[in-house]
Amino acid sequence: MFKKTLFAALLATSFGSAHAYQAEIGGALGIVDPDEGDTATAFAIDGKYYFKPVQVKNNPLNEAAFLDRASNVNAEISYIDYEFGDITSYGVGIEYFVPNTDFYASATIARSTDKEDGFEDFDNTTYTAELGYLPIPGLLVAVGLTGYNNDVDDDVDPTIRAKYVTQVGRYDMNFEGGASFGDTDVYNLATDLYLDKTLSVGVAYSGSRVDGNDEDIFTIRAKKFFTQQVSLEGAIDFADDYNTYGLRAAYRF
Repeated sequence: MFKKTLFAALLATSFGSAHAYQAEIGGALGIVDPDEGDTATAFAIDGKYYFKPVQVKNNPLNEAAFLDRASNVNAEISYIDYEFGDITSYGVGIEYFVPNTDFYASATIARSTDKEDGFEDFDNTTYTAELGYLPIPGLLVAVGLTGYNNDVDDDVDPTIRAKYVTQVGRYDMNFEGGASFGDTDVYNLATDLYLDKTLSVGVAYSGSRVDGNDEDIFTIRAKKFFTQQVSLEGAIDFADDYNTYGLRAAYRF
């Protein structure tokens, strides 16, 4: 399970004047330290292109695209090296805020190949699709489907999630929650506090239930923009049998 968590972790001075950007590229490093066995390492490259320039305005830099309702296409490639083999993954996605409305849609598809010593390659395709609505500024509620398909099994489950960016007192905050329901129930909660427009600290929790077995993961995370373009973020996941450490640097232009 820790391999999936690492992959998921890879698939966080105020500025008052308006700025804009239209693309972002990032690189990430992840390390899993299990209670037993050798560590696993992962590398990832991701990119995102917005259909029109994102207006930052006076929003937190990390939430500028969401608050500006910026439609985009995105992609990621990752490589995981673990004790008994390696996993190569790639995926693409789209987020679309319907112009002049409060409606939203998104979709993703990804493919991974697990090459484990002594076994045949295991290919797995995952996908998601969502429809959402923004009833008030800064709040998105979405429902959809998530699924996977491989040589052994396939499954499709319903999902629901919400994201809300608002001001609490003199601070900006981000609240997120979601769940999927099926043979495997998955649920998550997260919040981020913006100490200023460039710096956030946050906590998250995710849980899953498979065949009566529960797994809980607690996360602490932080993200800092050193300039309008350059950011660095890090996260630590604490799970029952392992810890995961992640670091990502990104550039906007």
